[in-house]
Amino acid sequence: MTKPPGQLRPSPISATVDFDADGVQHGFLKLPISVDESAWGAVMIPVTVVRNGEGPTALLTGGNHGDEYEGITSLLKLSNTLRAEDVSGRVIIVPCMNTPAVMAGKRTSGLDGGNLNRSFPGDPNGSVTEKIADYFTRVMVPMCDVVLDLHSGGRTLDIIPFGASHVLENAEQQRQALEGAKALGAPYAMMMFELDAASLFDTVVEEQGKIFVATELGGGGTSTPESLAITERGIRNFLIHFGLMRGELELPVEPQIYLDMPDASCYVQSEHSGLLELTLMLGDVVRKGEVIARVYDLTRSGTPPVEYRAGRSGVLAARRFPAQVNMGDTIAVIAEVVESLG
Repeated sequence: MTKPPGQLRPSPISATVDFDADGVQHGFLKLPISVDESAWGAVMIPVTVVRNGEGPTALLTGGNHGDEYEGITSLLKLSNTLRAEDVSGRVIIVPCMNTPAVMAGKRTSGLDGGNLNRSFPGDPNGSVTEKIADYFTRVMVPMCDVVLDLHSGGRTLDIIPFGASHVLENAEQQRQALEGAKALGAPYAMMMFELDAASLFDTVVEEQGKIFVATELGGGGTSTPESLAITERGIRNFLIHFGLMRGELELPVEPQIYLDMPDASCYVQSEHSGLLELTLMLGDVVRKGEVIARVYDLTRSGTPPVEYRAGRSGVLAARRFPAQVNMGDTIAVIAEVVESLG
């Protein structure tokens, strides 16, 4: 981005909904494009607005990455069922935030290869992905009070289901985000450490002083009845917790476990390419020094595998999903147990 935000040209994206009108509206965020298949075309990002008088605004987003289906599916379902009389304030639902990635069934855009969640704050003069990021930064986020961005592991990761928040300079903002993450009612709540936070959607929301809650809710490039049930319950709990819906929080039968990722050492990344064998299941207790994975050389037989040992004790919070692994891939994430919240 070459100009200060105040000097940027208006976003090329236009909305077909009136964000200030009461009732239920279904429409699009339209981004003009010109490609081989459509000279005067547009990226059509579905959006639903449900408004009932004055009150807070919640922005619910899925499909920030296009192969993370728990959030996409749950928000598509919510857009069909949420009524204005259910809401106090305004709920904005964007199930397919990075529509080109969702349509390609990939983490990144099928138009420009852009990773939306590494493209913020965006650029109205940039690529398709940068233009989408810019619109959310300058138009969508300023009109909301709380944001729930629904993620899961996609095709390459499987992750225990948790609501997540971050360490912030503003203690009250951090407290509200953590309470929101816990209120989702997922089996786990996480204080999450990001390897590269500078260009995340999370960061632009938090820097505008808004409450941001993220999730990781499964993975493998699919969804299950269990992962969707956790996601749908979490969305409803989120809206109740922040005063946009009436009702009681629906909490899991088992006590929720609060986890912490204090630094980058939680991530175990492969220094070899080959075939991955994990020795633990998601959610298993990990003890420092124990073997958590082996990588086998696929180019020859009779070669002992390389062993990877845990650098800390905790819980196996995430794992690589495909068995084939390359140098630099994250093969495991270990989070520390802070407390049981039951």
